[in-house]
Amino acid sequence: MQYYVGIDGGATKTAVCAAGIDGSSINDPSVNNLSFRYANTSGSSWREHGTWKVAQNLKESVGNLMEAGRGEAAGIAMGLPCHGESAEGDKELEQAVSEVFAGIPLYFTNDVEVGWAGSMALAPGINIVAGTGAIAFGKDVHGQTARSGGWSEFFGDEGSCYWMGRKVMELFSKQADGRMPKDELYETVKREFSLQNDYSFIDLVHAKYTGYRKQVASLQFLAEKAALAGSPSAKALYEEAVLELCLLVDAIRGKLDFEGKPMNVSYSGGLFKAGDLVLLQFSREIEKRGGKLILPCFTPVEGAMLLAFQLFCPDNLPQILKIMIGRK
Repeated sequence: MQYYVGIDGGATKTAVCAAGIDGSSINDPSVNNLSFRYANTSGSSWREHGTWKVAQNLKESVGNLMEAGRGEAAGIAMGLPCHGESAEGDKELEQAVSEVFAGIPLYFTNDVEVGWAGSMALAPGINIVAGTGAIAFGKDVHGQTARSGGWSEFFGDEGSCYWMGRKVMELFSKQADGRMPKDELYETVKREFSLQNDYSFIDLVHAKYTGYRKQVASLQFLAEKAALAGSPSAKALYEEAVLELCLLVDAIRGKLDFEGKPMNVSYSGGLFKAGDLVLLQFSREIEKRGGKLILPCFTPVEGAMLLAFQLFCPDNLPQILKIMIGRK
């Protein structure tokens, strides 16, 4: 069986998805025996793990899927973190990955594109990713693409969970020493960490959070707890995050052509798990811009797989989309 493989790379976890139909009937529009396979592996950021390690992890994961499905990869589309941000890094990574997948057609892109491909099911529109980082990708009816955000947590990623985590620490410190009125956010943080002395928070942060991007991002859930408990400062923080994400939409809208066409906007990432704290205001802001917020169609890794079909087996893409939509 021939499989088309999608890879959604992340800093700490990478998802792999493959779909295939029997090679003898791959062009038969009536066939419905689509086979799906999923797997997860460790992070695929070459900055953190090195190009050789990333290539070996991907080879092992895809190889295990192919073995389980008794088939072979006929094309792989992979969205990888940091891709497009370093010419030298891209070259080294692509060379290493191409070596382990010798003879197989490959497509390399940033993980934000596969997020768009999944959320929009390859249709024109904009996808916002607000997870550990914040980034957006869009495509219009002419096939033009644009990216915004995703610069670096050091000086960017506004509206992301990491950015929210840092803001939680900032708000706690300001409320603790009297620069801001204390509210439920202060109480939530103090209770979560069993702080007897507010200033012991400094030592806690240095020991467990400084230099750990994922852990800082996890502090976003404290803002959610506090906001649901009525904290004005936490609620305002979510409002600020939404406006930062809307700047990403504005930037992409300015680069692409949505005139006279619907500007659908979808989303993915951990921040949106806060539900109405984010989605209600985000939907209103998108509508103010003439757009419409829509639910994601598929996951980013499924988007990567759809890109693989689009690039390497386009005649079967409509059939694949029909079957996937029918499975939802």
